[in-house]
Amino acid sequence: MFKHLKPNKIFLLTSKAPKYVLLAFIIILSIGLTEALILSPEDYKQSHSVRIMYVHVPAAWISLGTFSAITLLSLVGYIFKIRNFFLISKSLAPSGLLFNIIALVTGSIWGKPTWGTWWAWDARITSMLILAMFYLMYLVAWRIYKDDDKTFKITSIITLLGIINVPIIKYSVDWWNTLHQPASINILSKSSIHISMLYPLIIMTAAFALFSLLIFLMKYNTELIKIKNKGLDRL
Repeated sequence: MFKHLKPNKIFLLTSKAPKYVLLAFIIILSIGLTEALILSPEDYKQSHSVRIMYVHVPAAWISLGTFSAITLLSLVGYIFKIRNFFLISKSLAPSGLLFNIIALVTGSIWGKPTWGTWWAWDARITSMLILAMFYLMYLVAWRIYKDDDKTFKITSIITLLGIINVPIIKYSVDWWNTLHQPASINILSKSSIHISMLYPLIIMTAAFALFSLLIFLMKYNTELIKIKNKGLDRL
């Protein structure tokens, strides 16, 4: 579908979306912060430091989900020569890197009162750091290479190599003896997190997803404007 749409037609849709996404983000974030900082209970072991979870966990989820989406779009785009998929991937990467950094920073802040240190070369933390490096390599590749075909090929290779790290991040706490706690939320089995903490976590995840969408739309619209200025008609 995308390859048959002209940039100006897509831009008519995406240029109007940011203001609505921003409004939804502000509303959801306000509800999420109220739930996370005021209404949710403190942890019986970690006390109020557990509230870092409401930023740390959603940021990690968004970062992992974004890189997975970038990899899928890059692979399909390269196989079927769909330029628009690469533009979408390129536009998603900045928010993915941002949330990756947020996850690392908040994890470090959370680690100080929990583990007694700001940083430990824990399997989960180290693999998240590696993911940030793949994000950086991906974005740098777009900066360095000017030829589209070469850029598409190199960025696809970077994402295919980087996606190997995603399941490592997910299962690192199960495969190795790590400082990082095991997953508290399981889709296929019963979650160990209390419902009073689960609701704020879900709301904050929705808020972060909207913020990620907002960054994507702003970046994507910029890319569409560049294409329009170059006089290109196909994506």
